[in-house]
Amino acid sequence: MASISELGECDAVEQLAAQLPLQIICEMMGIPQEDWHRVFELTNVILGAGDPEFTPSMEALMSAVMELAMLAQRVGEDRLANPTDDLVSAMMHAEVDGEHLQPMEMASFFILLSAAGNETTRNAISHGLHLLTQHEDQRQVWQTGLGEVTPTAIEEIVRWSTPVVHFRRTATCDTQISGVKIAKGEKVALWYESANRDDRVFDKPFEFDVLRKPNEHVGFGAGGPHFCLGANLARREIGVIFEELFQWLPDIRISSEPEYLQSAFIHGIKRMRCEFTPAEVPALDLDD
Repeated sequence: MASISELGECDAVEQLAAQLPLQIICEMMGIPQEDWHRVFELTNVILGAGDPEFTPSMEALMSAVMELAMLAQRVGEDRLANPTDDLVSAMMHAEVDGEHLQPMEMASFFILLSAAGNETTRNAISHGLHLLTQHEDQRQVWQTGLGEVTPTAIEEIVRWSTPVVHFRRTATCDTQISGVKIAKGEKVALWYESANRDDRVFDKPFEFDVLRKPNEHVGFGAGGPHFCLGANLARREIGVIFEELFQWLPDIRISSEPEYLQSAFIHGIKRMRCEFTPAEVPALDLDD
């Protein structure tokens, strides 16, 4: 935020919403700072399948996966040879049942972490900025009740935006849903976006309400073993971003129509301009 606060306008996605999730994931996994933007570009390709701007071919997708894997593998190999007091060193030197994690296994984990822990949170923040521009009354409610309203506002942003549109599961037994028979082993698509607008669960589901409670959305999955492991981190990141924005750039507004990702899987925004009164903002210290 400090890097854009004096500009008066910027791209709300790349220059604002993407920065904190990207920095946290990369720092957590020991990725050198000079490679952070490349991680951003590569995850765009991986989760942008279906959008010709980001992923023009299957070859481009596989190339991005391999480049991201090699980047993380180098970090794993380095920590294996030169351990430090960080998460990757702990992972590479941990022993479970007499076995150690291999650098390529750590790389596979990083691909999942960087995609799931970076892209989806970025999109939730981007959608949140757009929603607060569209719903001035809800912005006022949140800004007035900041700390008290933040937890419910975060959940409503995730419900409304539903960054992951759907996922597929496998039936473990014969069953029936709404009169449709499903045999054991058949694939079932779960449309989270539809569930998050279910009027049997939500009162006025097509209204954006930062005070909505209860809010049993499935934006992080529907519970059980598939519930998002990074849900609490995502909540914290979304909360920090908006509370800092309300403090330092309180009049921030979206100034262009969002350019949406062409995807049936990720509800993403590629670009979206915003404007605000320039201000001098101190850099956020993540070590505090």
